[in-house]
Amino acid sequence: MNLLELTGVEKSFGAVQVLHGVDLTVDAGEVLGLVGDNGAGKSTLMKSITGVYSTDNGHVRFDGIDVTHLDPGERREMGIEMIYQDLALASQQDVANNIFLGREPTKRMFGLIPSFVDKKKIDRQAQEMLDQLGVHVPSVHIPVGMLSGGQQQTIAIARALTFKPKLVIMDEPTAALAVREVESVLKLIDQMRAEGIATILISHRLNDVFEACGRIVVLRRGNVIADLKRDKTDMAEVVSYIVGAHG
Repeated sequence: MNLLELTGVEKSFGAVQVLHGVDLTVDAGEVLGLVGDNGAGKSTLMKSITGVYSTDNGHVRFDGIDVTHLDPGERREMGIEMIYQDLALASQQDVANNIFLGREPTKRMFGLIPSFVDKKKIDRQAQEMLDQLGVHVPSVHIPVGMLSGGQQQTIAIARALTFKPKLVIMDEPTAALAVREVESVLKLIDQMRAEGIATILISHRLNDVFEACGRIVVLRRGNVIADLKRDKTDMAEVVSYIVGAHG
């Protein structure tokens, strides 16, 4: 059974139809590459999966349940996480606080009201999460804004993983990174795959897509025009689909 299944998903903004009956499946532990030119509908499609956009037609099923009418919070609770290109990190706050942003563990004052954020617990659990992922930062106490782009990307991934997701959608995670930093992000994706977490990787960097993904879907003008196994295709064929010279 597919973890994620989209059937006939359509979305319009006013008179402009952005998605034209998209069908898409992702299995548990699969790393799927989603590629296409700017304006192909990739972001709209992902926001239709997370519930940020409601669809006009079609269905979104996740883990065997129709989630088409669920809101983003409900879908997140079911295990759908998205890491946006801007990462949405609080640059003034430290690494540990960013990992637990919005769901900080609290401790009870005199055993009564849960009123105090348990900073020691946050720091300890954040360090455990980073160690588990093999992520190296100078300290969990350092402000996130002082970290490199690659380190910030890995913190965003760590934060997503604290929700215990079944599917993580990544929007251009390697776009602004140095080569060595790209490798660490791709290694994290591989680690997630090994743990059975599915990933949708949106990227213009086809080298990264071919390295990380077992399957590549090409979106063009709101249509899925190719669904290719990595081992049965090459970069030239994928590019030809993206630019419309093929299919």
